[in-house]
Amino acid sequence: MTVLVAAIAGVAGVIVGILVVRSRAAVAPPPAVDVPLAAEPNDRSFLPALLAAVDRHPTGIVVADASGWVIHRNESAIAFRGTHTGTLLEATVDRHLATARAGTPSRELVEFYGPPRSAFQVVAVPLDGGGSAAFVDDVTERRRVEQVRTDFVANISHELKTPIGALSVLAEMLMGETDPATVERVVGRMMSEADRATDTLEDLMELSRIEVGAERSSDRVRVSDVIRGALDRVTQMAAQCEVSISTLEPVANGEKRSDGIVVVGDRRQLVSAVGNLVENAVKYSDPHSSVQVRAREVDGWVEIAVADQGIGIPQRDLDRVFERFYRVDRARSRTTGGTGLGLSIVRNVASNHGGDVVVTSVEGEGSTFVLRLPSEAVWAATHPSPVEPPDAAASGRDHDQGVA
Repeated sequence: MTVLVAAIAGVAGVIVGILVVRSRAAVAPPPAVDVPLAAEPNDRSFLPALLAAVDRHPTGIVVADASGWVIHRNESAIAFRGTHTGTLLEATVDRHLATARAGTPSRELVEFYGPPRSAFQVVAVPLDGGGSAAFVDDVTERRRVEQVRTDFVANISHELKTPIGALSVLAEMLMGETDPATVERVVGRMMSEADRATDTLEDLMELSRIEVGAERSSDRVRVSDVIRGALDRVTQMAAQCEVSISTLEPVANGEKRSDGIVVVGDRRQLVSAVGNLVENAVKYSDPHSSVQVRAREVDGWVEIAVADQGIGIPQRDLDRVFERFYRVDRARSRTTGGTGLGLSIVRNVASNHGGDVVVTSVEGEGSTFVLRLPSEAVWAATHPSPVEPPDAAASGRDHDQGVA
């Protein structure tokens, strides 16, 4: 953007003159032409191409003359108009244009807390002849990625303090210890803390990949395949906790679907999301209780529901359970080894796939989490690119095993 500012400022007098004439004549933008690599000092043949480039630049550009009259907005700047965010941005741009007309460059980062949350960098510079130009750069995604990285480092520092500190204390206890029973007990504790640190790192890495949106595919995936993959991850844990898991046949618009339901997305992320929901349900269920997993398609949405008969969630915590590291029952989390990242992963997977996740719960009776995803038909209507069909062999296995 710095190069763009310098280029526009360098030929500001000529550009402003042409823009004034063009805005008054209300003519259409000139067609694109090749820009010569080198032009003579008085050669103005490259200006139509420069103006066309300004119009098509993704940064919003607003040019005002010496009287403060806006003589040009490029396509990106026009796109902001007519929206609530655009109205607030225009007021900010006008203020910075006035500052620049007085001869002082200015800049400001403008953040809107939404929803949706967004951020814009506004830069204004004076132009020859008393005019000014403002540049509006949408830095929402850049800020989001920076925040993800910052949170990642902060979370690692915070969450690894406990297991690393415990390992240090336990190692000191082993120094000079000769009692075999004590050594065995301390080593067991050290292995437990090491596993805890490993689990936290793995969950943080997975959450970071999902938040950044890296390596996400868009394949046709059978919901039955997703559920089967999720159950495979928690079968052993469920057996140890003495919790049974059952599945129901999928339902589409009120009718059972023996051929299954298909969504479009990243199979690995979807399995991770459903697996975390089932794992969470098992951890917070009492022995000899059950967890039920069911899927249905209704009104353009595919819903994968995981219901348990566990301890439930207090109403005051329902809005916070998807925050990273937030735990409703910290004592129970320490016992079960939870990292507090599972539901945050679910929320980000849902967002990546254009869906959401909701929860209903009654304290002492259990909770139901529902992962909602756009149906294949809805996805196809907004994404014309073809996708690969789901694996036929996997489909057959799922049907043979009777998984929803």
